[in-house]
Amino acid sequence: MPAYLIVDTQLDDPDAYEEYKAKARPHIERWGGEYLARGGELTLRESDLWSPTRMVLMRFPDVETAKACLDSPEYQEIVKISRASARRTVVILDGL
Repeated sequence: MPAYLIVDTQLDDPDAYEEYKAKARPHIERWGGEYLARGGELTLRESDLWSPTRMVLMRFPDVETAKACLDSPEYQEIVKISRASARRTVVILDGL
C-alpha cells in the first residue's frame, strides 16, 4: 500500500536550502520515492490549526520504505542541511 510523505517548509536561508534539495531528491528516488508536488502554488481553503507555507508531496511504495529512507544514515547527513536552513513539519501518511 503506498505511503505519502508530506512536508511543509518555512525557508530561513533559501540559498543554503538549494543544496539540500539537490542532495535529497536522488536519495528519495533511490528509495522508490516519487515527487508529486514540490513548492508549487498553494491555495489554502480552510484551516483552524495549520498555516502551510511551502508544501512537498511524495509517494513511497509503503510506510516502511518511507521510514527507512528518512532514517537512513545517508539521509540523516543530508537533512542536517535542511535543519540549518529551514523549519519543517514532516508527516508520513499511510495510503489506500
